Amino acid sequence: MRQSNTIVGLDVGTTKICAVVGEIVNNDLEIRGVSMSPSAGLRKGVVVNIDSTVESIKNAVEKAETFTGININAVRIGISGSHIKGFDSCGAAGVRGKEVSYMDLERAIDSAKAAYVPLDREVIHVIPAGYILDGQNGIRDPVGMTGVRLEAKVFIVTGSVTSTQNLIKCCERACLEVTDVIFEPLASAWSILTDDEKELGVAMVDIGGGTTDIVLFKDGWLRHSSIITIGGNHFTNDIAVGLRISVSEAERLKKSFGSAAIIMVDESEEIDIIQAGQGRKIPRRHLTEIIQPRADELLEFIKNELISCSGYDIASRGVVLTGGGSLLEGLDMFAETALGLPVRIGYPKDIKGCQDINNPMYATGAGLVLYGFEKEINQGFYPDICTGVFDRMKDWVRGIFK
Repeated sequence: MRQSNTIVGLDVGTTKICAVVGEIVNNDLEIRGVSMSPSAGLRKGVVVNIDSTVESIKNAVEKAETFTGININAVRIGISGSHIKGFDSCGAAGVRGKEVSYMDLERAIDSAKAAYVPLDREVIHVIPAGYILDGQNGIRDPVGMTGVRLEAKVFIVTGSVTSTQNLIKCCERACLEVTDVIFEPLASAWSILTDDEKELGVAMVDIGGGTTDIVLFKDGWLRHSSIITIGGNHFTNDIAVGLRISVSEAERLKKSFGSAAIIMVDESEEIDIIQAGQGRKIPRRHLTEIIQPRADELLEFIKNELISCSGYDIASRGVVLTGGGSLLEGLDMFAETALGLPVRIGYPKDIKGCQDINNPMYATGAGLVLYGFEKEINQGFYPDICTGVFDRMKDWVRGIFK
């Protein structure tokens, strides 16, 4: 099996490291395997202990190599965390010929990229959000059209230089070459959202271990991104404190018996827990009484974010929940009531090969591979990545080891 045909996505999260291995076969993508390893060394998506993070990455990659029989030496990694910020920008360029060319398109985007970015931040993505040609708005692909002045509207995603460098450094220390750094919600959206949803307007909410990521799409373009520093770990910690049990036991109870709404739990139902080394039974409602207030809080933050960014005007198709946190029983129905919008759970779509990946917790990993596949088969001009920025990041990291 040729390494050049292999695409590996590495979702480096707060609670888990997920490696998804895909292979290009006859210009089509097939998933060969997926592996998951507990994550240590990250907090809210940011590296806080390099050695622990490196070990976690190695474990996930080694498992993937064992499952697939493929030697992994290059990965595309996802990045998230509260340090990620996004903003709108625009630029313009004169059309040098009678028709708009890819070069004109690139010059217009380069002009939009010239927006001020603080020295401690770096551009991760420059994503087109529409074009204007001689005052005509709403153009998606101006190449080949006739005009004089081309304007490009873009959405720029930036991240902390330090946080990005540390994540790349961890992969380098794990003997992996990082070929791309991709904003995780974009990867998740790539794997679970339909073209119809992105066209008519949708909000995607990715509930991870340490953070909850929100992105909005309209008319096929990314319109907004934000990150809430509440995730599945907060539910787990609440359970551990409320029931006076270990974090691992709290995580087990959350996954096996957790529910977002008390009304969904039978009053007579009891569950077994391990407390102070001894087994005992408690009403399942006690567990839900701990979880529901945190679910209320998270949904209130999401609602406020949608209000502040005009999300209710954008998301006419509703909300898509994904990530491991979306699997909490009843959260989708609870969210529909709290947000006043249609809600569905997003699973990776159009996946061939290994079907173990059909789970919301693998949405980011699947999206990283799908994203890489699209980039591999479109080797020409690829306007949604800021060309050259990522190469500079890798140079900075390599410089550390010289």
